[in-house]
Amino acid sequence: MVKKSCERIYLILIFLFLYLPIVVLVALSFNHSKSRVIWGGFTFRWYRELFQSSMIMEAFKTTLLLTLLASVLATVLGTLAAIGIYAMKKRNRAIMLGATNIPLLNADIVTGISMMLLFVRFTGLGFHTVLIAHITFNIPYVILNVLPKLNQTSKYTYEAALDLGAKPLYAFFKIVWPEISSGVLSGFLMSVTMSLDDFSITYFTKGAGVNTLSTMIYTELRKGIMPQMYALSTILFFIAFALLLLMNVKSSRFQKRAERIY
Repeated sequence: MVKKSCERIYLILIFLFLYLPIVVLVALSFNHSKSRVIWGGFTFRWYRELFQSSMIMEAFKTTLLLTLLASVLATVLGTLAAIGIYAMKKRNRAIMLGATNIPLLNADIVTGISMMLLFVRFTGLGFHTVLIAHITFNIPYVILNVLPKLNQTSKYTYEAALDLGAKPLYAFFKIVWPEISSGVLSGFLMSVTMSLDDFSITYFTKGAGVNTLSTMIYTELRKGIMPQMYALSTILFFIAFALLLLMNVKSSRFQKRAERIY
């Protein structure tokens, strides 16, 4: 009994440390007062001012455009790379997987500075360099989400479809795609999440006049925390929360479908 009570208290404390700061942030976004310790009444003032700020809206549009472009392109390239790795022999596959894991283990600041040096050597910094950087660090996440799904498929089914006269592209979308679509979606959603809040790599690879939400917030924090930032952070949190729910719902539906089949 005592052991169970201690376990519950421990779990409650862990979740308090994880989510209490977010609860405080959400509450401050509705606080009419600029003070962080005095409640001035419930208001949507900071949300109205957030959407009326041209600087914040411009950074928000840039962030959404960058995130969607990088995620879609990284998903396509990562899926093709995963298919290529799956077709390799065991030794070559192990080498490629090791190379795929390096960007995940590498510090963001190292990746950002190295990319900055590369871009400065061959081209000027701008939106295109940030896009290339985001695609680069998103691809490994897509590969590691798609590859396990490919390992669960049977290559003999695909080869049988080819033997029966199906074109390679038709056989892929009819045989392979239904099996790996959940992994592709997971890789896409993870890419969206990573691109949406990335700071280090974006900061080092962006050019003058290019601002995302993360870099804009960093710049504004030097002047002091504006209440609009609470509202902005709240919106970003609920976007990430919605993506997480979507990923879990999609995963659970796929598992139920697989249980019915087998």
